[in-house]
Amino acid sequence: MSDRLRPDSTIDLAASAGTLLGVLREAPPLTHCITNAVVTGFTANVLLAVGAAPAMVDIVNEAGMFAGVASGLLVNLGTPTPEQRAASVEAVTGAVVAGTPWVLDPVAIGALPVRTALAHQLVAQCPTAIRGNASEILALAGLSAGGRGVDATDTTDAAADAAVSLATRFGSVVAVSGPVDLITDGQRVLRIANGDELLTRVTGGGCALGAVMAAFLGAARPAGVDALTAVASASLVYTIAAEQAALRSTGPGSFAVALLDALAAVDPADLIAGARVESGVL
Repeated sequence: MSDRLRPDSTIDLAASAGTLLGVLREAPPLTHCITNAVVTGFTANVLLAVGAAPAMVDIVNEAGMFAGVASGLLVNLGTPTPEQRAASVEAVTGAVVAGTPWVLDPVAIGALPVRTALAHQLVAQCPTAIRGNASEILALAGLSAGGRGVDATDTTDAAADAAVSLATRFGSVVAVSGPVDLITDGQRVLRIANGDELLTRVTGGGCALGAVMAAFLGAARPAGVDALTAVASASLVYTIAAEQAALRSTGPGSFAVALLDALAAVDPADLIAGARVESGVL
């Protein structure tokens, strides 16, 4: 992928993220999460900390209805039991009908057949956003067999063309998580170099980010903010909070608690002071 990056966009995104964070906290978006069993509690606490209202509704005959009244929806394929698979399809259908923005997190797809087939079925419904690591994004684009379970074996830059392809094909914002997050809508690209390695040592560090993206998309819709800005704002808020949490931590255990505190405390001034962002046009 060839793009023309400019480093002067840091203040632009940081200011937009700060404004959208204020909107979210003023009117907490009801954020519907169908997520994996390993991270449910942590994800709910992350959403509460940042200022959103979590709802973990993954029951068939409720999920579709709830997606229609929620502000945003996350579908995470980390532990896709039969009930969750059916609820995910139902919820996405409800979200599409209602116009609810939704995020697909295709966890560990590629070599694992059940979740891979489900990911391809769901992505055809044109998610508002797709969030994954580089190997997951490559697998969703049909260019890789995936990583090692939930761990990426590919670099963020290696998945750049796949991200652009998915964004163009499905009209989605695609966020590739890594040491430098890459976020694109197929025309524009943002690279966010914030974050901390401790995020990879806490179960749910990436999965919770997908939920935060759903919350920011939910806040963005009534505010008239575009999806790329909303997804990038979520990433920036989350990764700067992670940096602040790491400074107050002695290891993964204290980091997980400090991250919740940092998400609750992060403010627009922190975003402007700490953002490391480049943007470009493809």
